[in-house]
Amino acid sequence: MSKSEDLVKQLSEKYAAIGQDVNVHLEGLLHSTPITYWDYIQTDALLNLQTQRTNLPDEMVFIMYHQVNELLFKMILWEIEQIAYNENPTAAFFSERLGRISRYFDVLSSSFVVMGDGMDVAQYMKFRNTLTPASGFQSAQYRKIEFASTELINLIDIRFRTTIDRDTPFQHAFDHLYWQAAGKDHKTGKKSTLINLFEERYMEDFIRFMKTYNTLNLWTKFKDLPDADKADIGLQNAMRHYDHTVNVRWVMAHYHAAGKYLNSGKEKAEATGASDWQKYMHPRYQKRIFFPDLWTEKEMENWGIDNLETCAIL
Repeated sequence: MSKSEDLVKQLSEKYAAIGQDVNVHLEGLLHSTPITYWDYIQTDALLNLQTQRTNLPDEMVFIMYHQVNELLFKMILWEIEQIAYNENPTAAFFSERLGRISRYFDVLSSSFVVMGDGMDVAQYMKFRNTLTPASGFQSAQYRKIEFASTELINLIDIRFRTTIDRDTPFQHAFDHLYWQAAGKDHKTGKKSTLINLFEERYMEDFIRFMKTYNTLNLWTKFKDLPDADKADIGLQNAMRHYDHTVNVRWVMAHYHAAGKYLNSGKEKAEATGASDWQKYMHPRYQKRIFFPDLWTEKEMENWGIDNLETCAIL
């Protein structure tokens, strides 16, 4: 049987299995046009998603930069899903997918030079006022990356982490997540418009996602592996590298880029929503750690202070 005949046979079997006549589909190919790059990528749609609210040129840079971030977040969630729904992941598979995810975050971390050096400070301080109360804080995909990476207890505000009931309802856990503090006015304690709008749009989706990944998150999947796989040094290093990349390296890159703009005037500017952005963002305050059992007490104590650049298992 020739290759062409074998392909036709496979196609016939494929369409027969769903009650379709393969000849109809083959005839359809005669009248179809070849796919083009711009149609496949939907270039025209993608390049028309940028809408400025001011006439300041660097606002366009700001918009496109954050749209690229969201596409990378989607790539990260896609890779996490491959691990989450693999019933019997091997150490090699786990490590390889974590490597992909970490490389995406490496791109995100290094890209902050676009924010730090690619925009005029004066322009930014003008157009940011037109964005109020919108904020990168409201990236739903980034919150989902956190939910999909670790157990909820590790995302609880550090002030409540040791006392909150680990079996608390998901809604109660949601109300005590570390980033809730940034969505409240640090002077009055009241929820800001920023977080009220965020919760109105996404809270139900978040609760569903939290429930789904309660047993499918990366940390739980790792702990469910056979002992031999959990002891794999390559996998442990991949887990540590991902944890450090997301919760120290990427966060600190964001922190320094934000500082360049918010500290550029005579007085320190508040972040969107009137949050105390320095204490919210800096990892040494909240100590966001996805995989705590893979770090020593000293490493966790120095989280965000000592950058732990090598992240190696000693």
